[in-house]
Amino acid sequence: MRKASLVLVALATLQATAFAQNATFQSPSLTPETALVAARAAMEACRKQGFQVSVAVVDRAGLTQVLLRDRLAGAHTPTIATDKAWTAASFRSDTSLLAGEMQAGKPMSGLKQSPHVMAVAGGVLIEGAGSSYGAIGVSGAPGGDSDEGCAKAGVAAIAVSLEF
Repeated sequence: MRKASLVLVALATLQATAFAQNATFQSPSLTPETALVAARAAMEACRKQGFQVSVAVVDRAGLTQVLLRDRLAGAHTPTIATDKAWTAASFRSDTSLLAGEMQAGKPMSGLKQSPHVMAVAGGVLIEGAGSSYGAIGVSGAPGGDSDEGCAKAGVAAIAVSLEF
């Protein structure tokens, strides 16, 4: 009987260890320095085209890590850039793709009414090495496509460092 109870104790210990390992998780995060590199690169890409914009980088939970506003960017652009980044991070999708899915008559159209959802181009996921790190949002260029191009330039500036 003593041997059987030792086996039961060993099994219980293994189960507890397995449960403890499954009870938590780790997720990669951008350093503030890396988020700043992405934001600066996005802003610079827009400046080269003559656009004054705001750029926001959020973590995977949608919390703002970096927010930059160029001197002449509109007063509304910091909020819009942050909401674009939040939307991309929350839905794990670029906002240009969500824009089509949230059109009137589509099943997801009601989500546009949710606070902070900004389903227009300009919010881009930041991913690398199979992980989602967050998103970048740009607002202030003439049109969402231009915002998105600048956001993608920001992601490209840090892409190599995220793959390792």
